[in-house]
Amino acid sequence: MIIEHRTIQLFGKKVFEKAIVTPPFKKPNPLPEEACFLYVLEGGNNSYSEQEHITIGQDEGVLMKCGNYMYDGIPDDQTGRCGIVAIHFYPEVLESVYAKDIPSFLKNEKKISFQANMTLVASDVLIRKYIESLLFYFENPRLVNDELLILKFKEIILLLLNTKDAPGVFEIMHNLFSPKSFSFKEVVEAHIFSPLNTADLARLTHHSLASFKREFKKIYKDSPANYIKCRRLEKAAALLAVSDERISVIAHECQFHDTAHFSNSFKAKFKLSPSEYRLSRSHK
Repeated sequence: MIIEHRTIQLFGKKVFEKAIVTPPFKKPNPLPEEACFLYVLEGGNNSYSEQEHITIGQDEGVLMKCGNYMYDGIPDDQTGRCGIVAIHFYPEVLESVYAKDIPSFLKNEKKISFQANMTLVASDVLIRKYIESLLFYFENPRLVNDELLILKFKEIILLLLNTKDAPGVFEIMHNLFSPKSFSFKEVVEAHIFSPLNTADLARLTHHSLASFKREFKKIYKDSPANYIKCRRLEKAAALLAVSDERISVIAHECQFHDTAHFSNSFKAKFKLSPSEYRLSRSHK
């Protein structure tokens, strides 16, 4: 549920955004023509790209280049809420802010290669103070003008480039609007062990649920639900063979959140209960 949502526009674009929600709150977060810096005020957030999963907590952020994402809020232990501030980067806004003279650190003139679509920005006192100043303007919109917003927009870029996570930020900044494409199978394989459902995977692969299932069947010769469950059970079996961790912990790590369901599924596949399987492996 959305408790609060505020935006501040610059040059006709939603550039600064504040939202407070009550999880569970999972939604697609496609960024086809923009990049975004997402900062957590309270609670946390799971951000998923086509191939990545980054969990950020309070006072941490994630910088995302244009691409396809999922947002999944994590409730604060005390308030039960998740609060975020987002700063959106659009090519046309950058051109207007820098008077069409885009600084070199936002260009990829040297054709720097990039591996990631997003990068973690850890807690930093300068970033925290910057966010505090933005919160004041969300509460006092009458004090906001374009000149001030331009300064705040430039400020966050410079601050990000001077955090301890600057190398990752630098790589993302050089490729803000260069989406990296992934095949259907690459996206699926990257999230076999993520807490994403079939509908989430369909969105990350730019498919409807029905077309995702058809494409999945064509590639894997199996349904998404059965294939993913088997892969997770195989991982659980491998962990049981080499780890002394509690069965409930292994089940949770393999995305089985009901231990009884995990045990029944495991026995159906391996003809042994998880504890029996572990015992049989320990004798070899």
